[in-house]
Amino acid sequence: MNYVLLALSWIIFYTLHSFLAASKLKRILEGKLGNAYKWYRLAYTLIAILLFLGIMIQALLIPTEILIPKSELTTYLGYMFAGFGTIIATKSSKKYSLKNFLGLIPKQEVSEELVTTGLYSRIRHPLYAGLILIFLGYFLFSGSVSSAVHLGCLLLYLPFGIYFEEKNLVHQFGESYQKYKTEVPPLIPRLW
Repeated sequence: MNYVLLALSWIIFYTLHSFLAASKLKRILEGKLGNAYKWYRLAYTLIAILLFLGIMIQALLIPTEILIPKSELTTYLGYMFAGFGTIIATKSSKKYSLKNFLGLIPKQEVSEELVTTGLYSRIRHPLYAGLILIFLGYFLFSGSVSSAVHLGCLLLYLPFGIYFEEKNLVHQFGESYQKYKTEVPPLIPRLW
């Protein structure tokens, strides 16, 4: 039952994440809230952080059940995947302003352009790729059922998350994003 509740928590988190990030909702709220809309991004970020922390606390309270036994190999692979994932996630976020991400810069002062350099020249969603590696590394390191639920929920959500995020990006950047989509894969870089 603990794992079902954990999975439901992730479902709520991911559903809210996609719903609150939808451009249609943002346009509606911008019209209704007027000048107060400038606080939307900050409120969205705080909600996401609180929900994420709630899930982490919930996971800590679940008694540990081991799914795969810990060994030197799983520990090494866990650290390696999580380390690479952290590097990828960190490098992918360097292209963006933290103040803008948190909503601390007024919308009219933000000039967003499509980023297609660095990691974004190889994959369209390096942050998601980094998260997959971090969650996979955590699963290999801990071997617990909880970590398998974390990883499984992320992998189930990503096709939906990518779909909705790309809908927003096509709306925002139009033809340039459509062209970018045809040239760059979403998560796994081409080796040729």
